[in-house]
Amino acid sequence: MTDDKKITVQRTIDAPAKDIFDGLTLPSRHAEIDGSGFVRSDSKADRITGTGQVFTMNMTGDHMGGDYQTDNHVTAYLDHKMVGWQTAPAGTEPKGWEWLWELEAQGADSTLVTLTYDWSKVTDKALLQKVSFPLVSKEQLEDSLDRLAGAVSGS
Repeated sequence: MTDDKKITVQRTIDAPAKDIFDGLTLPSRHAEIDGSGFVRSDSKADRITGTGQVFTMNMTGDHMGGDYQTDNHVTAYLDHKMVGWQTAPAGTEPKGWEWLWELEAQGADSTLVTLTYDWSKVTDKALLQKVSFPLVSKEQLEDSLDRLAGAVSGS
């Protein structure tokens, strides 16, 4: 599903929800999963264990003039079912875009994974003039699901 401020993609992955959740909650695996090409590595981030946590990622992209860091504020966490975060340039508060991963077990070894990229809460007019949302395409989100499937089947 795509609307003017949100993109949602889904895929069934042949792996238990627990294994998928374990990969999503370990920031050191995010570069392996990222289909956008922006994520380079984590910055010694701990496993995500609940809302309110902040983890830092090393990124790169022309939209930011090359290499940069983001602070990711965990906004959703439900064990083996959901994890999400709002992203901001390092040292700043989130500006309103969010990543949400939802997992729905389809049996013992299969999980429906829904990934939503939502920028509907971005209200900063200067940011909206500088950044052309969406920064990540539906195809790149689908690639993230493909990469996640490969990552959990290889673990």
